[in-house]
Amino acid sequence: MARSFRSPLFSLATLVLFAWTTSALHFYMDLKDKRCFIEELPTDTVVEGQYRALEWHEGEQRYKDNAGMGVLIEVTEMNHDNPLVNTRGPPSGRFTFTSHDSGDHTICLSPSYVGSTWFSPSSHIRMYLDIAIGKARPDLDHDRSHVSEVAAKVRELNVKLEDIRREQQYQREREAGFRDLSEFTNSRAVWYSVAQIVVLIVTCAWQLRHLKHFFDDRKMR
Repeated sequence: MARSFRSPLFSLATLVLFAWTTSALHFYMDLKDKRCFIEELPTDTVVEGQYRALEWHEGEQRYKDNAGMGVLIEVTEMNHDNPLVNTRGPPSGRFTFTSHDSGDHTICLSPSYVGSTWFSPSSHIRMYLDIAIGKARPDLDHDRSHVSEVAAKVRELNVKLEDIRREQQYQREREAGFRDLSEFTNSRAVWYSVAQIVVLIVTCAWQLRHLKHFFDDRKMR
């Protein structure tokens, strides 16, 4: 009995690993430069990002925090050019947004000094960015104080399984779109082939008729 109970939980946990995807990276840029990334997201997907900007300090020969610097975060839904996030945060912080429609979303970061137009043209920034996709929405209205740990875990698994179903639905929509495009392309190719055959038949008929008249004229002569 114990084995038959653990096996479904193990499979469920394996599926949940695919519901939560993260991408962590770091890159280099200058002040007031903008670096953008494209994420393809299903509908109603929660995305949480953490960032940290370090400025090169020439005297200490290392990258360090600068409290006078801020980071502009812009998130845009590319299909409808709909801005989801446009805010300036501290050198280190986080941002969260929810995708309204499926498709590509741009996440852009631009560091600059706060409250001052002066900046050093040679200032270099090392930016850290960690993006978590598919996180379940926090249930702020629900009192968890009287809920057992097992029940809380089951509820969390249910939410993440919903993320998996939403991702599968998005993939089915994409496959349907590709299938319609393929059928349209094949239809155009078939009509083009038919048109070529018709033109070839008409050309052959015209040549045969021309040759017939030519030989008839030669016989008459």
